[in-house]
Amino acid sequence: MPYRARILSVIAITCGATLLAQEPYPAQQQPYPPAQQYPQQNYPAQQNYPPPQYPQQQEYPQQQQYPPQQYPAYNQPQYTYQPQAPTLPPQQIDSLVQRIALYPDPLLAQVLTASTFWQEIPDAATWSQEHAYLHGDQLAQAIQQDNLPWDPSVVALLPFPQVLDTMARDMGWTQALGNAVLAQRQDVMDAVQRMRQQAMNYGYLQNTQYDRVIDNGPGDIEILPANPGYVYVPYYNPAVVFVRPRAGFYVGGAINWGPGIYLGGGFAPWGWGHPAFGWRSHDIVIDGRPWGRTWGNRGVYVHPYERSWARPAAPRIERHEFRGGYAEHGGGRREYGDRDHGGHEHGGHEHSDHR
Repeated sequence: MPYRARILSVIAITCGATLLAQEPYPAQQQPYPPAQQYPQQNYPAQQNYPPPQYPQQQEYPQQQQYPPQQYPAYNQPQYTYQPQAPTLPPQQIDSLVQRIALYPDPLLAQVLTASTFWQEIPDAATWSQEHAYLHGDQLAQAIQQDNLPWDPSVVALLPFPQVLDTMARDMGWTQALGNAVLAQRQDVMDAVQRMRQQAMNYGYLQNTQYDRVIDNGPGDIEILPANPGYVYVPYYNPAVVFVRPRAGFYVGGAINWGPGIYLGGGFAPWGWGHPAFGWRSHDIVIDGRPWGRTWGNRGVYVHPYERSWARPAAPRIERHEFRGGYAEHGGGRREYGDRDHGGHEHGGHEHSDHR
């Protein structure tokens, strides 16, 4: 090849190489696919979860709030003041008295008579709960000052808030008991004795540090406070204490007692001088006199208390100072009034109310 031709060939190759080097790469015909678009997970935000639907906490009725005159029946039609006395068979009266048959005689006498004024029980239970901070002579003074409109048999139970609360919460039972006391007092007292005899036969009813059990023969079992100045309320399950215990069952733990309630001379106007029973004569004795209210005279009978009583006409005006003191509890002395549950000392408690 001639020299000039070789030179031109070299130049052409060099230029071609240069052009190839400068030419951009062609666009990529199949670009890489973008990062895979996973479908977005639509998780609900944590704060948007519906709140758990827990059942609303049961709101128990306040103890002092008792529905007026709306009472469930106690295994029988609702009783009102009827021209004819309702009559219950012995088995039903047994069931009626079981929950109170082992009360000491003085308390039982007041419960039976108060039940015949069953329509007054809810208001009395309310007052008793509102004044539960008062005890002994302070409570007696408050009762005197407040011009309470209830029968003395009902007022006599004001030192026992739990007893009144039980009666007020089961007014069907309370009314049935009161009607039975008015119309079938002998049958009611005989039923109490049958229940006591069963509890004694099965070993549940016996002497304790709180009560003395005196067996005077068939139909005459007395339960008297071991200390005449204090009354202890027994708590028991009727389905246990009136049934023969199974082998190995410890009968000594079937009955428990509440705190001792001191009933001094300040409570004498409401029959606490000497409430008792004539079990053989079927008498309820209040202030040394047989209680004579029956179904027939229930609208007019007024018991001859040692201290005469009349329903007050003046409005109730309450103002009671709580000065502190001591109360018996479980055989020992319990301080009340000067310290709260945390042990902090504080002054007296004053309660005012106008009705």
